[in-house]
Amino acid sequence: MARAPAILSASTLGGDKIVGPEGHDLGTLKDLMIDTTHSEVAYAVMSRGGVAGLGEKLFAVPWALLTVDGDNKQLVLNVDPEVLDNSPGFDSDNWPQFNDAEWGRSVYDHFGVDPYWNQDPPLT
Repeated sequence: MARAPAILSASTLGGDKIVGPEGHDLGTLKDLMIDTTHSEVAYAVMSRGGVAGLGEKLFAVPWALLTVDGDNKQLVLNVDPEVLDNSPGFDSDNWPQFNDAEWGRSVYDHFGVDPYWNQDPPLT
């Protein structure tokens, strides 16, 4: 028997804490970037550091690396903290061009994830 999909609105997740597998705080979910061509969540934009949004650094993280923990109202990011610390970030005034394929490949390569747009389409 097929499992029913877990469907949440993006606004439900916005501002949720992002933790590592051991539960340590990594940041918060700032936004979700949706690829409307492929009907996929492309990236989670997470914020780290700063106070009340000032001085925070933003990171694009492949959505495939996150798991929703609905019981604790948080997301779990399954990545080595060193990989996250060395991620290319940006600030709230200078967002990257998310539709730039080269930039997208560099983000997915950094996290060691095969981009969803390279995978075979699902069977229907």
